[in-house]
Amino acid sequence: MTLKTVGPTETLDFARVAPDLVAKAAKFGSATLHEAAGKIGVLPPAIKPMGPGFRVCGPAFTVHGPGTDNLWLHRAMLAAKPGDVLVAYVSGVYEAGYWGEIMSTGAKAAKLGGLVIDGCVRDGELLPVIGFPVFARGLCIRGTGKDFGAQGWLGAPVMMGDVVVKAGDLIVGDMDGVVAIPREQAQATVEASREREKKEAEIIKELQNGANTLDLYGWNR
Repeated sequence: MTLKTVGPTETLDFARVAPDLVAKAAKFGSATLHEAAGKIGVLPPAIKPMGPGFRVCGPAFTVHGPGTDNLWLHRAMLAAKPGDVLVAYVSGVYEAGYWGEIMSTGAKAAKLGGLVIDGCVRDGELLPVIGFPVFARGLCIRGTGKDFGAQGWLGAPVMMGDVVVKAGDLIVGDMDGVVAIPREQAQATVEASREREKKEAEIIKELQNGANTLDLYGWNR
């Protein structure tokens, strides 16, 4: 089944960060990628994993819907490709349960990569059982509606906090938080992350042998 129409607010044909690069990025934590990219891309720290061990890594499929309405999220589930991470902005209306058991089950069956939503979800006890990684501001039981006349967007840039996320950008989320790396910078960021972890491993070894951070980093002035 496919969407019946692709309207002016639905951009479904966009470049994504390459699958091999996603696999390489998955080896690094969100904090490492953020630092390696030049301290950019941190999504609001209130957005946390809704289950232990939840992690996302994949290209962003951006969604912008009206507050207390999750119809555009349902549309996004159908339009997104396997591995895509839904990145949803709900017009700043956080306190509603935009996502839950039914949608997690459907998204997992569709082999999507996860959900990052700047709002709340529900069915908190069931989300870890289903195993589809969900990152949200928290839990809220308030129900949502389906306004078929309300405008929304798929594949358009969304702003979360002070970060603009574009469709196809690299999204990585773990216990520390979620980072969005522009697609054009993803390759360089992954390479810099590899070098950063190598250097940190050397520093840790020196600390274990009695060195101190002030000397190692040249801060002892």
